[in-house]
Amino acid sequence: MGRKVTVATCSLNQWALDFEGNLRRILRSIEIARNKGARYRLGPELEICGYGCWDHYFESDTILHSYQVLAQLLVAPVTQNIICDVGMPVMHRNVRYNCRVIFLNGKILLIRPKMVLANEGNYQEMRWFAPWPRSRQAEDHFLPRMIQKLTKQDLVPFGDLVLATKDTCIGTEICEELWTPHSPHIDMGLDGVEIFTNSSGSHHVLRKAHTRVDLVNLATLKNGGIYLMANQKGCDGGRLYYDGCSMISVNGSTVAQGAQFSLDDVEVLTATVDLEDIRSYRAEISSRNLMASTVVPYTRVLVDFALSCRNDVLLSTSEPITWQFHSLGEEISLGPACWLWDYLRRSEQAGFFLPLSGGLDSSATACLVYSMCRQVCQAVSNGNKEVLADVQRILNRDDFLPQDPQKLCGQLLTTCYMATQNSSRDTYNKAQELAEQIGSYHISLNIDTVVNIIMEIFRVTTGKMPQFLVHGGSSREDVAMQNVQEDMGVTYKELAVFGRLRKMGKAGPYSMFCKLVNMWKEICTPREVADKVKHFFRKYSLNRHKMTTLTPSYHAENYSPDDNRFDPRPFLYQSSWPWQFRCIDQQVMKLEGTEGEQDFDDLV
Repeated sequence: MGRKVTVATCSLNQWALDFEGNLRRILRSIEIARNKGARYRLGPELEICGYGCWDHYFESDTILHSYQVLAQLLVAPVTQNIICDVGMPVMHRNVRYNCRVIFLNGKILLIRPKMVLANEGNYQEMRWFAPWPRSRQAEDHFLPRMIQKLTKQDLVPFGDLVLATKDTCIGTEICEELWTPHSPHIDMGLDGVEIFTNSSGSHHVLRKAHTRVDLVNLATLKNGGIYLMANQKGCDGGRLYYDGCSMISVNGSTVAQGAQFSLDDVEVLTATVDLEDIRSYRAEISSRNLMASTVVPYTRVLVDFALSCRNDVLLSTSEPITWQFHSLGEEISLGPACWLWDYLRRSEQAGFFLPLSGGLDSSATACLVYSMCRQVCQAVSNGNKEVLADVQRILNRDDFLPQDPQKLCGQLLTTCYMATQNSSRDTYNKAQELAEQIGSYHISLNIDTVVNIIMEIFRVTTGKMPQFLVHGGSSREDVAMQNVQEDMGVTYKELAVFGRLRKMGKAGPYSMFCKLVNMWKEICTPREVADKVKHFFRKYSLNRHKMTTLTPSYHAENYSPDDNRFDPRPFLYQSSWPWQFRCIDQQVMKLEGTEGEQDFDDLV
């Protein structure tokens, strides 16, 4: 009796609405999985249409084209004799669901809808999909005629079921379901499911990989089993970078690790596991066995197919490995670099232009482009033909071979130092030195004429020359001058604290003051903290409207200012915040011992 099974999971760089390219990458991943001996292949979430379709999910075309791709997958020779698990949107009884479609040898075995939707931060799945509400229940789904014609099936099961092959049992989770307090794999494992699969569209956030890996390993540590996680990779057309990290875990240990930052469009991981190791592991957990004896069973879809083969005695099983995490600095360097590469090649532009001031922001951005060039050269050195073809197409040079990151940076990045009368020789030298180090094509311009023209337009229009507040100008003139000239009034370190408290801590002016007066008690007096908080919220309210027109940017933290998708707050505020600031002032007086007669305790 065969006991060893080989399973495959993958990371694919899918692109929203690129049905032709997405199909090609799916087929390639299945072919690689087959060649590695796998008899089950798992792909990322919504891989057929691409995860980031956003409001295109409202369009019937998106579902139509997804079915057309599915039809080609069903009849492709490479999909024979391997269970294929692909992701696409499905309309069931006029309700749109985020689904896995699992098929074998031209027949659909099960359509499994997502039960818990991601609906915070960058995710708005509830806007486009409904969650499947009935655990362990299913309905008949009427297939569209184009699929009926191929599969000879009118109806297929649609819902929360598991697959029972001749030798094991397979259960499905989809992305967010792993992160919930009571994940489906818990009850599935108690009911005898031995292989858990999770298809994800999980984007890169700094340090998130640690949590993701821990969740997957924990899923099989307490309950035993094999856990496959597939994830989208790359920039699929929006502000997010999906960082791969596909993995396979067995009985609490990682046995296969995918790359987190890679320019490879297709990456396939496989593992060979002895099912008896799962059963032996579970047999020793008495508490699990007691709970399993009372679990509500799942309905099983019977599959006349085995993942194992008879002659597997000499087949080696996969051994546990130690996950190799990137440092925080590496994440910051590599993630945005990979995103920039997809942004460049898919926007069909010829390169990047960057005003390089010698300051922190522009210098960091320049280094990210150089990091991208290093990644590209490394990928070409490793034999990635797709990356080489993209470079040559971007540069319109069929003979170009990227080997030196500096030379490539000189072809793809133009930096420009824009000097004014207020610029220092130090910033000029820093910009020049950095440009030489990374190899960018660098030019220096004096933009005093441009600044003077803007100032002259202001003078002609208003009859006066604008001045900074410290030079006698009004508050409105001061804002205008700051907009003309690279001035925030707070340090980057302070700004990061403000941003996290505002977004992640849900702090308004008063609660932010109360938190910071304790956090900064060793370096600031209460009045200094109050002044900093007031300054931040004044500037925040005066500039908030600009967030509605942000340049597309990379999101790797949870306090992003982008209000279009990430921070739905008003963009017009009472910039003096009179009530809130009065509460702060009252607290300052209490802390300084100078409290007046009026008591705001009832308000605060």
